[in-house]
Amino acid sequence: LRMLQVKLIVTGDDFGYCPRRNQGIVDCFLAGAVSNVSLLVNGSAAADAAKLARRYNIPIGLHANLSEGSPVCEVLKTNSSLLNQHGFFHGKMGFRTALSKGLLNMSEVKQELKAQVELFHELTGHLPPHMDGHQHVHVLPEVRHIFAEVLEEYGIKYTRVPIEPGLHNCDWIPPALMDFYLGVEEDSFNTVDVFTKHGIRWPDIYIGLSTMGKNMSVSNIWSAIDTAIVEFTSKVPMHPMPQSTTATIELMVHPGYPSVPPVGGCGEGPDDFSQSWERLHELQTLLKPELQTHYKTRNIQLCSFKDL
Repeated sequence: LRMLQVKLIVTGDDFGYCPRRNQGIVDCFLAGAVSNVSLLVNGSAAADAAKLARRYNIPIGLHANLSEGSPVCEVLKTNSSLLNQHGFFHGKMGFRTALSKGLLNMSEVKQELKAQVELFHELTGHLPPHMDGHQHVHVLPEVRHIFAEVLEEYGIKYTRVPIEPGLHNCDWIPPALMDFYLGVEEDSFNTVDVFTKHGIRWPDIYIGLSTMGKNMSVSNIWSAIDTAIVEFTSKVPMHPMPQSTTATIELMVHPGYPSVPPVGGCGEGPDDFSQSWERLHELQTLLKPELQTHYKTRNIQLCSFKDL
């Protein structure tokens, strides 16, 4: 059997959401449990997050947000198709509904995405090496084209395509959530050609839906990685040379200490998931030493997008 070298990017999403989230993600990074972070530039603690990333040299990309809180583009804060009657983004499902009804102005989507890239640059001093979408909005119909154009314009090479191997066999995921995940998966399949055409890349394997929140466990992460690697190796043609093949995996995680309202969020205060014990559960699971040991024994090297 040839050697398979696995490069694993463990991305802590929602960096900048609140000070307690930032602290949790930094604690995970310093312990070697997270290797990369994704910044919400409209998060209430985004500036603080950028400072922490600089202080601890944490590889940081952009978690583009069109669904939660307030836009960062001044022009769109008052009157825009991206806002509901309360003056905030439409929400995870509301965004999808508005999109399917043809109510969203795509030039405003582009304006806001560019404003978020610019603000990221202002906060961190560099462009994001990778950019994905909060609540997976970046793979939605129409949005995917705009998203790809913005990445190409700024020369942002990497993104995330949330197609998770073995997702269909995860019987612990409640039906309503599974429906959402399967929608994300279908949208992702339909996005592959668009991103490819624009020269955008992403890791070979994505994991993170089946291991979110209360569903995260050490054995769960192991089996998600193993399932993914088995599927990957079955697809890669066997060449006599070279002897080794590299597979890259992104594991999406959401660790943090629970938010305490009114602090946090992206303009509306923190959401339920952010206040729940599930964030802390992810943090505690990721910090377990047996996870790190497993990576070492399996020839899995933690890295970030700029190491690819």
